[in-house]
Amino acid sequence: MNISRRRRPAQAGVTLIEMLVVVTIIALFAGLVGLRMWKQADKARTTAARAQINTFMTALNTYKMDTGVFPTSEQGLQALRTAPQGVNNWQGPYLERELPLDPWSRPYIYHYPSEQGDEPEIISYGADGQSGGSGGDADIVSWKSQ
Repeated sequence: MNISRRRRPAQAGVTLIEMLVVVTIIALFAGLVGLRMWKQADKARTTAARAQINTFMTALNTYKMDTGVFPTSEQGLQALRTAPQGVNNWQGPYLERELPLDPWSRPYIYHYPSEQGDEPEIISYGADGQSGGSGGDADIVSWKSQ
């Protein structure tokens, strides 16, 4: 006896609950990864500021070898790009490009003479743009390596 049975075709697709579970898992994963990436962006900005300050210090030392003195606070870092009046033996420009802003789009602070002795002082106030702070808001200074 050949009885043909009618079978219901298997339904393809996913239920709403399955879809919500998958979307929730993806959202949690994206949130965790995004948070870690955000923290890395702050660290990258601090590293970039330190690298720029080191470049300035190298250029300032070359400037001093040529002229015998560091630029004054009034002359500022711009003395690395254009010759200040009354400075003999200026052989610059000592920087290839225009003075960059810090990674938070603010100008670097330059002092010479400085409170740190015979070396010039270059400061970026970090993310908050104010003196002091900790973490991403900490000052990045030429005389402190971290």
